Amino acid sequence: MIAMTKNATQEIRNDVPTRGATEPIVSSAHLVSPKSAEMSEFEFGLIVAGNAFHRWVVHCMSAAGLKDLTPLDVLVLHHVTHRARNKRLADICFIMNVEDTHLINYSLKKLQNLGVVVSSKSGKDVTYSSTDSGLDYVNRYRAIRESCLINALNANDGLNRDIGELARLLRLLSGIYDQAARSAASL
Repeated sequence: MIAMTKNATQEIRNDVPTRGATEPIVSSAHLVSPKSAEMSEFEFGLIVAGNAFHRWVVHCMSAAGLKDLTPLDVLVLHHVTHRARNKRLADICFIMNVEDTHLINYSLKKLQNLGVVVSSKSGKDVTYSSTDSGLDYVNRYRAIRESCLINALNANDGLNRDIGELARLLRLLSGIYDQAARSAASL
């Protein structure tokens, strides 16, 4: 832990870039860089949006009839159902960008116990797929998503383009964060 003097803390605050009379909207002002206050604003937005998204997927799946799932459980069920192809644990982790395979494995076991995912063995590989029951829940989720989220969004072509661009930027930044994590891990 780095000890900071009152003067050092004040220097950081004085170094925070501002836009006119307003400061950037951030969760950790001490992390704002004069090189990119926007990155701190993005991180705060990501925190808020990530938590809202997690709350949304859990409530949507609960409304679809599958209760007591974590956000990761819901996302794993959606990925296992994606394109109706069997998925290996390693592939699920890779696509979802989750390093800790035990987290995905725990979700898969939970989903299997609920009867919405099934595993099968093909040679050495164990693969996972959605059951008919799982597919029914996912289809109900889709209908609720359409009604509650997509209809509320009321997106026109311009907004849909902006959302597509934001998705591209999020994928780009995830690569930058992954590289930064590798760099930090090597220190």
